[in-house]
Amino acid sequence: VQLQAYGGGLVQAGGSLRLSCAASGRTTGNYVMGWFRQAPGKEREVVAVISRRGVATYYADSVKGRFTISRDDAKNTVSLLMDSLKPEDTAVYYCAASSSVYLAKLKYQYDFWGQGTLVTSPA
Repeated sequence: VQLQAYGGGLVQAGGSLRLSCAASGRTTGNYVMGWFRQAPGKEREVVAVISRRGVATYYADSVKGRFTISRDDAKNTVSLLMDSLKPEDTAVYYCAASSSVYLAKLKYQYDFWGQGTLVTSPA
């Protein structure tokens, strides 16, 4: 499956942004979908994960209550709504697809990655 993330940009702290990830090649319904991010000089970290059919979600503590992951398998898309953005949310955000049957939270569990989209939230 090919993944294309988009929607990044510059948003002042406290603002909102919605990232989307479009899949092609195979339906997203076959995969657990996740969003990761990588800030300059840091390791790539999980942000949010959504199970097949969207029955379960996982959020990193740093974004819990501010970010919302959702999926629309009919449109082969996954979204990440980011509210109350903070400067520490500044990073390149990646969407990824996992064949895992569980909520996959580790990078190695993901089989396919999008190219990343930059989110910048200055103070």
